[in-house]
Amino acid sequence: MPPLRGDLISLRLVRRADLDDLIELLNDLGTRGALGHFLKSETDIRGRFERDGYWSDDSGVLLMIDAAADTVGWIGFIPVTYYFYGYEINYQVFGEQYSGKGYATEALGLLTEYLFSTKLMDRLQLSIHPDNLASQRVAEKCGYTREGVLRSLGFLDGRFHDIEMWSITREMHEAL
Repeated sequence: MPPLRGDLISLRLVRRADLDDLIELLNDLGTRGALGHFLKSETDIRGRFERDGYWSDDSGVLLMIDAAADTVGWIGFIPVTYYFYGYEINYQVFGEQYSGKGYATEALGLLTEYLFSTKLMDRLQLSIHPDNLASQRVAEKCGYTREGVLRSLGFLDGRFHDIEMWSITREMHEAL
């Protein structure tokens, strides 16, 4: 798959040379955001790469690369569940130095366009913590709509939290 390019970043597949940096970046809890508190072992990270390179027909991870060739974050998709025709998108920007620059917005727009043009599905969704105003703005800029609240779905800091569900359908995307 060729890189997906925008004005600020390109999205590309994970490469073997990225793994050492990814192990550190994915386990930096200070940059993980409202729901990204899970540690990933080196064995898990390398194992997933060996299994499928972080890319398969039904799920994938792409790195956000800026103009200076720095890895500024990642974005990925997974099936919602086996009996629905849709995907959930997740993303992370690696640190405050990359926040607020439009990287997540551009990445979400690029991946949304890619998935609607290549996958047999009609819906993409995002799960966003209600306090994550930055992700809510990203979702809105990319045409996603807040559908409602899933009560006590996310576990963080020793307690359960509500999660907002945001989505976009193929019809909504085509109307943009």
